[in-house]
Amino acid sequence: MKAATAENEVQFVETNDRNVAKILFPGIASEEQFLGLVKSEPEKFEKFDGAFEEKEILQFVELNKFPLITVFTDLNSAKVYSSPIKLQVFTFAEAYDFEDLESIVQEVARGFKTKIMFIYVDTAEENLAKPFLTLYGLEGDKPTVTAFDTSKGAKYVLEADINAKNLKEFSLSLLDGTLPPYFRSEPVPQEEGLVEKVVGRTFDSSVLQSPHNILLEAHAPWCVDCEAISKNIEKLAKHFSGLDNLKFARIDASVNEHPKLQIKLSKKLSLKDMARFLKEKLQISDVEIKEKLQTPNIETVAAADNVKDEL
Repeated sequence: MKAATAENEVQFVETNDRNVAKILFPGIASEEQFLGLVKSEPEKFEKFDGAFEEKEILQFVELNKFPLITVFTDLNSAKVYSSPIKLQVFTFAEAYDFEDLESIVQEVARGFKTKIMFIYVDTAEENLAKPFLTLYGLEGDKPTVTAFDTSKGAKYVLEADINAKNLKEFSLSLLDGTLPPYFRSEPVPQEEGLVEKVVGRTFDSSVLQSPHNILLEAHAPWCVDCEAISKNIEKLAKHFSGLDNLKFARIDASVNEHPKLQIKLSKKLSLKDMARFLKEKLQISDVEIKEKLQTPNIETVAAADNVKDEL
């Protein structure tokens, strides 16, 4: 009775007549006490095997009240977010595409009941699908499977074909904690220049593993100062291009992610201040500047000293 009072989303029914109970739950055995959950889906019956205590009954209901595949809606979104099942696998597809995938997802979901929640999001419902797809940096123009660990805030993407084998392996790796997290990235760039374009996929090789000192500019389309900063970074790159141990790079932080990429706002510096910063950090003397740099007079580069930048 206490469990029934505490859980208001599920209707509790009690009977002392076993024949009545068998109508609701045909698989009922001959136990003196029996508790089962009846759902309106193919996986209709769930039997409770725990102790008849309020806490265990409520946990059983919480873990089993969702169907094998939960269709995500405005009405159930809060329940999905607050579910005690912290591992969630999302399938994004339009309704006609999901018809071909539903049996595959159901088959896999059946093996992960109470451990992983499987959720379908109709990409035609932009107000539901777009926030998720934007989080992953995906377009949603084809069926896509992603995952989210709400306890860690980590996200994952199935990058292989969607079939039973790949989906099962993806889910197993998610469950045992061996699935590598997904970080957004633009395609690997082909163009070269004084300022190298870095994306999420090349952050390790271009920045962390580079033998050079790196001045990395992180920018975003909505940044009001970024255009001016980028122009001045290009001036610095040209000025210091004679140094073999220094590389200039740029990353769009709005569409690229990396666990080591941490964006912090710092005090604003002028172009001349940034040049001085590089000189001090690299321990370059005035003599070395004149010998190595294409533009020996730093004042030439810093002519726009009144322009304020973020380093």
